[in-house]
Amino acid sequence: MGIVINQSFKNMVTTYLGFGIGAINTLFLFTYFLDREHYGLVSYLLSASNLIWPFMVFGVHSTLIKFFSSYKTRGEQDRLLNLIVITPAIVGLVLGAIAALFYQHLLAYFEGENDLVKPYVWLIFLIAFATAYFEVFFSWSKIYYKSVFGNTMKEVFHRLVISLLLFAYYWEWISISFFIYGVAATYVFRMLVMALYAFSLHRPNFSFQLPKNLSPVLKYSALILLASSVATVLLDLDKVMIEHYLPIENVAIYGIAVYIATVISVPQKAMHQITNPMTAEMLNKKDRKGLSELYHKSSLNLFIVSGIIFIWIITNVQDLYELIPDEYSISILVVLTISLVKLSDNLLGNNNSILFNSDYYRITLAVGVVLVFVAFLMNVLLIPEFGIEGAALASFIAFGVYNISKLFIVYSKFAITPFSPGTGKVLLLISIFSIAFYFLNLPFHPVLNISFKVAIAGLMYALLIYFLKISAEVNAVIDRFTRRP
Repeated sequence: MGIVINQSFKNMVTTYLGFGIGAINTLFLFTYFLDREHYGLVSYLLSASNLIWPFMVFGVHSTLIKFFSSYKTRGEQDRLLNLIVITPAIVGLVLGAIAALFYQHLLAYFEGENDLVKPYVWLIFLIAFATAYFEVFFSWSKIYYKSVFGNTMKEVFHRLVISLLLFAYYWEWISISFFIYGVAATYVFRMLVMALYAFSLHRPNFSFQLPKNLSPVLKYSALILLASSVATVLLDLDKVMIEHYLPIENVAIYGIAVYIATVISVPQKAMHQITNPMTAEMLNKKDRKGLSELYHKSSLNLFIVSGIIFIWIITNVQDLYELIPDEYSISILVVLTISLVKLSDNLLGNNNSILFNSDYYRITLAVGVVLVFVAFLMNVLLIPEFGIEGAALASFIAFGVYNISKLFIVYSKFAITPFSPGTGKVLLLISIFSIAFYFLNLPFHPVLNISFKVAIAGLMYALLIYFLKISAEVNAVIDRFTRRP
């Protein structure tokens, strides 16, 4: 676990740095510098592009991680990389042609209350294209266990540039249109930088030769296309459907709640950058013992770290909303519901990596496709009736069923679970701390209240985790920082 802990820690630092910048953007700069309609517009453009890029990348970013280590010679690896590079361009041309053919119909869709979107519809495709290629080149670096730079570009770079653009708009240096185009250009530039880094690690000799075992590579890519789309659709479908049923400013209001809860996902995202290629290698080598150990440790360590973040969010959410304009206020049940989803994602450890790098991804795919339809139906039924709260409930139901299904599939095929004796102890601590500190009402300024609860809850939680000796890896990290022998 040494390389996992090392790179996961670095990735977590850069991811949290990015989330910190994003939190400032989401909670303060967007809310105070932009009106709700244009904030909702930006949120919608990014969410809609997130629904498209998995189709454009055609699953090849995951294919690269799964199959690269199975090719033993440089020539075979180069042929695989050639296929990986050209595929999104071909798919992008096809999707672009379809979009151009039906462009007027797309514009007609936004006529009426949300016609603010119409001039910028084409940016959805551009951002999706740039994101698809960024993910390809990011996976390119991960196969060499070099994920820190890519994670910095993915989590920090675009958020920092958007901060600068927001200040430029606030100081009236640029127009709102320039700001929106600047956001799209940021994603394109990020893709180009990542491409240069990937080629610095491995510059393939381009040829028209196809890799060996082309059939399983293409089948896996096609199925991962759907599998990745399932996860992305489940993540962003609610925002897109809110735009359909409610005024566009509700996308911004809901997006703030989602962003707050998404902070819980940071440890999982950080560890995934390194555990994903390691899991693929273990499966290729049929190392079941190592796989089981990684499954247990990744789950427990992620649950511990995400647990304290969950506690901080739930116990401080009311004070946090006092810091942003009143028109963005939302029910705490929305934040709690989405936070529980993110916490359960961490509890699964490297479950996704096991499924999507194994021969059983087809089963997961079938379950996921069914759940996309379930999520769509739940949004159709619940958003008109309950508004934003309905969207949160629909996501909670869909993700809950999806995660339980993935746990069952891994257990039935590999006879392993992510749970250990420490899991119950961590769950008990999370429950006690969440309830106790939520009802601890302090009379000070919200910033002081948040700071006090974060410091006291964090210290007490860390001490209990350490002295109960729940995780050897967490204790080792604490020892390293406290310089204990």
